[in-house]
Amino acid sequence: MSLLARLEQSAPIPLAADIACERGELLALVGPSGSGKSTILRCLAGLHRPAGGYVRCGDATWFDAARGIDVTPQGRRVGFVFQHYALFPHLTALANVTLALQHLAPGERSAKAREWLARANLEGLEARRPAELSGGQQQRVAIARALARDPQVLLLDEPFSAVDQVTRRKLLRQLIHLRRSLPIPIVLVTHDLEEASLLADRMTVLHHGRTLQTAAPDEMLARPASALVARLTDQPNLFAGKVLEQSPETATTVIDWLGQPLLAPYHAGFAVGDTVSWMVPEAAVVLVREHQSDRENTVAACVSERLAWRGHATVSARVAGRRDATLSFAIGASVAQRRGIIPGASILLQLQKSAVRLLPAEEASRAPASGRGDVSP
Repeated sequence: MSLLARLEQSAPIPLAADIACERGELLALVGPSGSGKSTILRCLAGLHRPAGGYVRCGDATWFDAARGIDVTPQGRRVGFVFQHYALFPHLTALANVTLALQHLAPGERSAKAREWLARANLEGLEARRPAELSGGQQQRVAIARALARDPQVLLLDEPFSAVDQVTRRKLLRQLIHLRRSLPIPIVLVTHDLEEASLLADRMTVLHHGRTLQTAAPDEMLARPASALVARLTDQPNLFAGKVLEQSPETATTVIDWLGQPLLAPYHAGFAVGDTVSWMVPEAAVVLVREHQSDRENTVAACVSERLAWRGHATVSARVAGRRDATLSFAIGASVAQRRGIIPGASILLQLQKSAVRLLPAEEASRAPASGRGDVSP
């Protein structure tokens, strides 16, 4: 059973969004605040009626503006986990979950509620009220309550934003384990790209309510559809250049970056002289030694920052001494220490040709405040 939706409206939050989530799939909606992520969840659940479009779950139509169909939230069989849980404070954990079991006979509800609490690792906490539970425990009660409805779709709205990082990681692991047994579409709204990458089968990037791209996380990060998508997915190595040469025979497009030729996979969509945006993933920026300086796409840089965490280091290095030409890459912390990768150190970096991604230049003029999309002095 798949979930398909086309949502359209001009106000209060503009929407022109296409949502598709297959049975057993987790789709993450990502984008900046105000991009319409939570509004989309409310439209799917029937809590907000858009001006146009449709929502379909399997063979059932939940909403169709053209045909005048708008199934109530109660009729949609949606499990919804809100950002701040929305538990009833005067009820116990068991009673909160039992409320979602109205579709069962009264005599069956308590046992089923206990079963769902057990699946959420909450045995022994059935009699506690929300104020007596930790944030992570409250979140698990909310998930158990949502699943107790036997939903056809599960919607998660920033489900881990109100807990600390340690609790968040525990909840992530539990959700990864739990979702393996859920053969239903799951739509997750999150501002955390790491969270989306860990959980999602696919990601949809939204901006001003408009769908920009939907792809698997690895595909999205390696091949964003535009410079705007690259920025919204926090790609640090995004710049602008000019096409110098097109060589289909060698499957190469050559661009100028800071007066240096840079080789990229052949892109027939650009002509010599065109200004383009280009990006390279952090994983494709490789530290090389001085005797390897003749390698293609090798640039000299000066380390401006090194951040180490749990055995890994993220390094920023400026090319030609320019802040608007700062490359970011990751390296093992021990390797960084051994190679003397500290602020002020001179290094050589190779940008792997196969990973250089050329993008239309229309977004380059709207570069982030860091100025990384600007190659002017």
